[in-house]
Amino acid sequence: MPAKGGDKQRQSQSGPSGGKAAPPRPAKPICKKRDEDASTDVGEGVDEWTAVKTLVKPPDQLELTEAELKEEFTRVLTANNPHAPQNIVRYSFKERAYKPIGYVDQTAIHFSLNGNLILKDSDEGRRQSVKSAVSEKPSLASSAVISEETEIKDEEGTEDTQAEGEEEAEEAGTAEEAEAEEAEEPPPPKVKEQKLANQFNFIERASKTLNNPLRERACQSEPTPCKNFSATANQWEIYDAYMEELQKMEKSKEKEKPKAQIAKKEEKKKGRKLTSLESQSDDITKISKAAKIMERMVNQNIFDDIAQDFKYFEDASDEYRDQKGTLLPLWKFQYDKTKRLAVTAISWNPKYKDLFAVGYGSYDFMKQSHGMLLLYTMKNPSFPEYVFSSESGIMCLDIHNDHPYLVAVGFYDGNVAIYNLKKATSQPSYKSSAKSGKHTDPVWQVKWQKDDMDNNLNFFSVSSDGRIVSWTLVKNELVHTDVIKLSAEGTTMQGPEGLQLQTLGCGTSFDFHKKIDYLFLVGTEEGKIYKCSKCYSSQFLDVFEAHHMAVDSVSWNPYHLKVFISCSSDWTVKIWDHTIKTPMFIYDLHSAVGDVAWSPYSSTVFAAVTTDGKAHVFDLSINKYEALCTQIVVAKKKNKITHIQFNPVYPVVIIGDERGHITCLKLSPNLRKMPKEKKGQVVKKGPEVEIAKLDKLLNLVREPEGTAGK
Repeated sequence: MPAKGGDKQRQSQSGPSGGKAAPPRPAKPICKKRDEDASTDVGEGVDEWTAVKTLVKPPDQLELTEAELKEEFTRVLTANNPHAPQNIVRYSFKERAYKPIGYVDQTAIHFSLNGNLILKDSDEGRRQSVKSAVSEKPSLASSAVISEETEIKDEEGTEDTQAEGEEEAEEAGTAEEAEAEEAEEPPPPKVKEQKLANQFNFIERASKTLNNPLRERACQSEPTPCKNFSATANQWEIYDAYMEELQKMEKSKEKEKPKAQIAKKEEKKKGRKLTSLESQSDDITKISKAAKIMERMVNQNIFDDIAQDFKYFEDASDEYRDQKGTLLPLWKFQYDKTKRLAVTAISWNPKYKDLFAVGYGSYDFMKQSHGMLLLYTMKNPSFPEYVFSSESGIMCLDIHNDHPYLVAVGFYDGNVAIYNLKKATSQPSYKSSAKSGKHTDPVWQVKWQKDDMDNNLNFFSVSSDGRIVSWTLVKNELVHTDVIKLSAEGTTMQGPEGLQLQTLGCGTSFDFHKKIDYLFLVGTEEGKIYKCSKCYSSQFLDVFEAHHMAVDSVSWNPYHLKVFISCSSDWTVKIWDHTIKTPMFIYDLHSAVGDVAWSPYSSTVFAAVTTDGKAHVFDLSINKYEALCTQIVVAKKKNKITHIQFNPVYPVVIIGDERGHITCLKLSPNLRKMPKEKKGQVVKKGPEVEIAKLDKLLNLVREPEGTAGK
């Protein structure tokens, strides 16, 4: 072998005297070619990045002014994919019908790239470099053996065998010495660096579609533990078991003796059914807060379109409606247990602007049943936040301004009560009784007032029995004081033994003045409105011959101190100045008016609802003669609208009907017009501007009377 190696060196220098040269190996040129291709592939994109980028402007691009460029446009980003299909229908084998799929995968992959390189310094890189070095060594040795065999065949075919034999002998010695030196100091093999491939994510040039392997998944449940038990029950064993049970019951009764008095008071309230909030176990109450948050998140996703309309939608078509407006329906609040009850009262919470209370009862006095008090939030339209049930129907309610967790309620049976939202009980915290001077007829309205001199909570109530009563919470008991009794004029009756019996008027609604604490108005079933004072219990300050039928609602203007509004079942809405006995404005709405409410943002805007299912919105500063909006809210013939209330902050109203539904509607821009800002002028805002706006309208009405007097 060493001699053959020497011959190989000699032939490579001077060339063989005879025979064919060894064929060249094609492996190295191919590797070089691949490297060159790789280098050219990498270098092609370099010039593109170094080149200067020029902006290409399309010919049809709009030219905007600086003001238009600086104008901000709000965009709401959502996690929904706009290109995802919304109408996928698949066959349901369970129901044997095609069903639309409610959920759609919203994931959109914009870019995905699988790499095949790994770092040299990583553990995997070191392992592959060692493997490649080991695999190249035997390949070099095998190639040397092949070249030597070809040289031996060539040498056998030459004619000068003897001379070559001598030269081989001489060169063999030199080759042996050279190989010995090489064995002592082997030179480091020059291995060309190769790119290390990631074994776990290697991509070949050829591609093939892979068929997903079939997989089966099965689960096995652990068998329920079973235990066999058998015994014979004799008569004495049964007797002993009963005796043990009796002893346990006696011990438990002894422990419950201190709590017996509290339990008896609750039993006297006829053991009303516990709501779902009370019957929940301790485990459920721990996660109730998290579950409530999750429920709100799910509802906000379900009603996302309505939430977007509530926050951002402004009806642009109002510009072409000639100052007319519309009401945009938003959420609809309903509860299964209130389907057969009518909405008898609505009140917004003064602190939490999205929370409102709803009272349920019945206006059909031949079909009286139970009542309910629900509190809804606009964040969760699907289920009420608080649920309270009562034996008698709720006819009115009011939420305290300073303590927004206290709700005063009036019932059909004449009782009044206070519910505390902080306490997790379905019963009212305080309630009147026959001993404490309850009303003898339905309570039509309750209103919180300022605390008395001893800082006791205080509210007023009005009823069909003609009494206006002040209720004060003293030492956890409601103490009543009759403020005034409504006596109907000319209705004295002849009693026994010549006694004159005076019948009392039936109060239906009342409202207290916003600034003057002692002044309040009372509407009656006879159609009269009495102006009363807390200081005088036997006499009225003034009487207004207002309507021909019962006064359903009376309310002071939130801005103007002299103006109030009233509505009646005689189809009319009237606006009054309490210093003048004749109305300033009269509107005929062609149906019985159930409720009327002033808006909180303008002194000239009010809304009314009628029994034919329509809502009417007026703005006196724009049109003094007719409503800007008359819209049907309830379509069914057997249904009637009962109440309406403006939200104190947001441009929405809530409307209740006789089916127990609450509808939330958004006012279009024309129904809440604010004064336009002129260039160089600051628009004045505040109560003074609103008072001046309404005064201007009232002066127009009063002018003919003034000129006639002159």
